[in-house]
Amino acid sequence: MTMVEEMLPSLADAERTAALVRQAITSVIVGKDDIIETALVVLLAEGHLLVEDVPGVGKTLLAKSLAKSIDCSVRRIQFTPDLLPSDITGVSVWNQERADFEFRPGAVFANVVIGDEINRASPKTQSALLESMEERQVTVDGTTYPLAPPFLVVATQNPIEMDGTYPLPEAQRDRFMARIAMGYPNHAAELQMLETHSQADPLDSMRAVTTIDGVRRAIAAVRGVYVAEPLRRYVLDLIERTRSHPDLRLGASPRAGLQLVRASRALAALRGRDHVLPDDVLALSAPVLSHRVMLSPEARLARRDPAEVIADVARSIPVPGMRR
Repeated sequence: MTMVEEMLPSLADAERTAALVRQAITSVIVGKDDIIETALVVLLAEGHLLVEDVPGVGKTLLAKSLAKSIDCSVRRIQFTPDLLPSDITGVSVWNQERADFEFRPGAVFANVVIGDEINRASPKTQSALLESMEERQVTVDGTTYPLAPPFLVVATQNPIEMDGTYPLPEAQRDRFMARIAMGYPNHAAELQMLETHSQADPLDSMRAVTTIDGVRRAIAAVRGVYVAEPLRRYVLDLIERTRSHPDLRLGASPRAGLQLVRASRALAALRGRDHVLPDDVLALSAPVLSHRVMLSPEARLARRDPAEVIADVARSIPVPGMRR
């Protein structure tokens, strides 16, 4: 192996990095292997994660443990009604010594940004994240400032308590690669949590298990995972079918298809493959697509769940026989 080849990122690097982060998070989050896997997929696919569920099930704990497992810059934003857009993006202030305006970065200038209870801020403040999440840059007073990669937003919200909240606009939701719900732990996991977590906060003893360069190499390796043309057509068929489904008033956007392919690459890498299979797409179709579609009035009256509709759409499309 040449020196150049040794410097190139490999899928083995990605697997090793993901395994270390997974093990670290598992020491804090008990019995949620599938949730942790989705969070790792979003990290390696350069996406953003939306965590929705009732209070007390570990939404913020998941975000904090993911951030703490990586030796990188982390900022937490507690979204409140009085939070201003400049608190997120930054502001230009007058420097008397230099007789010029000086930019002071906001909380979004970090590798991992934890947005706690994002739906408690006004739509104007929520929109301050739009440019940074999509273009990985911030524009203030006509000047654009890039955000250092990797850049990951992990936002939490409570879908039950609606008093004093502002629903996320569709443009904001579409920028999240995946949405997950923590759910209640099973009996064994909750019993283990009562035994270990009641004595001390598990985050106190948690240490970073990888560096920011390790994450960058893993991300670069994931980009090289192979996606065959029949599988790309399969993803497109899935996206287009959501736009004509009778239970959906709004189908998935082109961005949804791109992010589904990127997420499938990351999942394939986590599972030790250098190519994507239809199973990867099917496994991620609900987390990636369900928060991007809108139910029709009839489907809402029938209490249909968007994830169920996405599953129906996936079952209606023939799965291609993949062979490299």
